[in-house]
Amino acid sequence: MNDISALQSVREAAGPLRSPAGEKPVTPLTEHVIEVISDSGEGAQRCGQALGSIAARMGNGVWTVEIIPAEIQPPARSLAGASGNRVRLGSRRITNGGDQADLVVAFNEQVLLGRVRANELKPGCIILLESMWREDRDPAIAASYTETHDQLAAAGYRLYEIPMERECRSLVDDPRRGKNMFVLGMLCSIYSLELQLARDQIAFAFRKKEEEVVKSNRKLLEAGYQWAEANLDFKFRIPAVRATQPQIVVNGNTALALGILASGMEVCAMYPITPATSTSHYLSDVFEKVGGVVHQAEDEIAACCFAIGASYAGKCAVTITSGPGYSLKQEAIGLAVMGEIPLVVVNVQRGGPSTGLPTKAEQGDLLAACFGSHGDAPKVIMAASTIEDCFYSVITARKIAETFNMVVVVLSDANLATPQQPFPRPEFSETWLAPPVDQSALSERAQPYGWDAATGLARRFLPGQPNGMHCLTGLAHDRRSHVAYDPESNEEGIRHRSLKLAALQKTLRMPPVFGGEAGDLLIVGWGSTQGAIEEAVERLRAEGCKVSSLHLRFLQPMPAGIKEVLHRFGKVMTIENNWCDRLEDEVIDDTNRRYSAVATLLRARTLVDVDCWSEVRGQPIKPGTLYRVIREKLEKERQRT
Repeated sequence: MNDISALQSVREAAGPLRSPAGEKPVTPLTEHVIEVISDSGEGAQRCGQALGSIAARMGNGVWTVEIIPAEIQPPARSLAGASGNRVRLGSRRITNGGDQADLVVAFNEQVLLGRVRANELKPGCIILLESMWREDRDPAIAASYTETHDQLAAAGYRLYEIPMERECRSLVDDPRRGKNMFVLGMLCSIYSLELQLARDQIAFAFRKKEEEVVKSNRKLLEAGYQWAEANLDFKFRIPAVRATQPQIVVNGNTALALGILASGMEVCAMYPITPATSTSHYLSDVFEKVGGVVHQAEDEIAACCFAIGASYAGKCAVTITSGPGYSLKQEAIGLAVMGEIPLVVVNVQRGGPSTGLPTKAEQGDLLAACFGSHGDAPKVIMAASTIEDCFYSVITARKIAETFNMVVVVLSDANLATPQQPFPRPEFSETWLAPPVDQSALSERAQPYGWDAATGLARRFLPGQPNGMHCLTGLAHDRRSHVAYDPESNEEGIRHRSLKLAALQKTLRMPPVFGGEAGDLLIVGWGSTQGAIEEAVERLRAEGCKVSSLHLRFLQPMPAGIKEVLHRFGKVMTIENNWCDRLEDEVIDDTNRRYSAVATLLRARTLVDVDCWSEVRGQPIKPGTLYRVIREKLEKERQRT
């Protein structure tokens, strides 16, 4: 019996508990998905983030997902304007945002209706709805509210009308800026979270504000808690186990920033772009305290060139961007490849092409990262798969960049950028840092591109190094960095730059197979889909299905041994958040089908008939969706045999 089944058995045997005061039953749960949604600017995102942090300190598993509208400031009370947070709480480690919501707090009926139409609410979902709109002075708004309320009640949702505006107005002049803390108090009551932890979270969140602001928000919190205790007829408790070692609760962008700090890199150059910008916001607050520099350039090209210049001078630098910015950086990245200058590029992917979906999730940049530059420009491509991995991937990327004098691209995406998850507080290691810059004199016979015949590696020359003077060029060059157009020099340079990828590949370990080492179906994924894939595989294996998964962290080069693993399974299918053609479309067949990104790479690398399934809905792929997709694939294969 797995952990979830065991806890469900305990819950069914024990039945509802009683709250300490005995007023109402307390129902034990293994997990719940909560959404807090509002118009932009009403603080629903901060409420959800605070709830996740409090629950994590209680010892619950947590994963938060920001709900972000496509426009910066969409019209108020619009179907597509929902702004907020989804919080999945569990009694064990949570790795993704889950399926449909169990409980929703909505500040108006329109943002709620948008989530209903997007099929984000579970049948019978509990809805806590701001009631002020029922008596709005605008008859059309009042009618809309009443009609929506009645329709949802008739559809079987459990609706509770909450007088948030009225209750908050007795405490603050502007309830719009206080409802989020009132709602936080309600949720702490509903989920039996410690009120003192919530008070502490408010003090931390508003630590840069005046004391009166902290006191006001605490009053709102306590009012929401007491209102829920007195007026709601339900209460839950999700078993929690306090961590035995220090934890941190951060989102993926903050984890990237912390990784940059821990890696010893001292220069970050970037131009603001959604969803990567908050990484630089965090670094701007703290980097200078440890001797680092955040350079906000005039555009993406300048940011990349600034980072290359810093690396050429002896400091491995990082530039951070998203898809459109990565496209702009391509020529400069090619210069770093040709000059063999170490550089870390972080691409927090979003939907594309062009401006695409700035606030939505996608894994659409993998092939651009591998092959986007003109000519042959080998780069190392890594993909962070968890929020914790965002931290460690940057450290690894810096070490590879300086060891091999290469560009290393770290792919994250919007599904890692903003979600929060607790993970063990990293313990600093001196091995993360670069060795001191070696400015000792070089041999008079040393060459700036004295490539090793086996590995392609060459010693890094730094400006000012005795006997190291040379002209850096982006043109084809020989070992002495002299511009050379002859066929032999051009091919020699390309060959040795390519050998470095092969040399790195020899050092890579195969990632573990999740599940059995052999079976009927192997699911291959990369990046932020890991949690959802493994949850679906775990559920299917509990039902006796012979399905496993393999999650790739290094995508160029790929580790040795992948082909052997693929051959141990009857069928192989990738799951990705980028596009692949669907065979059910009339004009698509095996001769013209476009495969998803990793499927394309695996088919070329292994010559295995790798199938693929993908979704590009601008949101994280849900484990329930993958459960159905994988089960259907297994059933089709069973029918064929």
